[in-house]
Amino acid sequence: MPQGRPAPRQLEVLSKTKITPNMLRVTIGGEGLEGFPDGQEGGYVKLRLTPAPGSEKPVVRTYTIRAQRADALDIDFVMHDVAGHAGPATEWALSASVGDTIMVGGPGPAKPLPPGYDHYVITGDMSALPAISVNLERLPDDAKGMAILEIQHEDDKQDIAHPEGVTLHWVVNPAPGEHPDLLLNTLQQQGWPEGSVYAWTASEFTSMRELRSYFVAEKQLPREALYFSSYWKKGANEDSHKGIKREYMQSISDD
Repeated sequence: MPQGRPAPRQLEVLSKTKITPNMLRVTIGGEGLEGFPDGQEGGYVKLRLTPAPGSEKPVVRTYTIRAQRADALDIDFVMHDVAGHAGPATEWALSASVGDTIMVGGPGPAKPLPPGYDHYVITGDMSALPAISVNLERLPDDAKGMAILEIQHEDDKQDIAHPEGVTLHWVVNPAPGEHPDLLLNTLQQQGWPEGSVYAWTASEFTSMRELRSYFVAEKQLPREALYFSSYWKKGANEDSHKGIKREYMQSISDD
């Protein structure tokens, strides 16, 4: 374990709640959460799942902390298939029962929206919805902007607290990972706000790459006014996705 990284802790499944047709919330916590730092909503944890066949190392998957209480963390799982089958974290969430335990590492830092901008432009698919929800909830009441949110079904819309001056645009895509230009096209239809803009985007890799190119090349946002990340890639598992992300970050290092 790298020096300074907290040791994984054993947490217990406390409850499961279907938030929308394609979003499942698993609440974990219990005594093992003692000493976990406060205020980690929007940050992430590392779920240490059953090792793959032929391996002794656990399968590790990264998930956002949607909400935190003294004895519990809410973790939201998107119920879509990737590469024709559910991933190991989705399979765990679906099969987990109250009382089951899981080893959990972290927390890792959140990527909040910084103060002081005239407008916020937020884009993401369902994998980013937990992080986006936390960010919207934490904006000041007088914040302005828009959020373009891709979901799988009309019923996947969620009630998210957000400033009155921030508009939410829900875009339905029943085939996650297909139509990677959907978020960008929808954003372009809204028009670009005047004044200083901070852009935050996280989604499937190809969609994120198109959005990031638009923000940098066309809107000429400086580095400090842009956060971007891909949470998954169609046709790739998390391990290969990490390699693709790493190569991409190297390719744009001089932008």
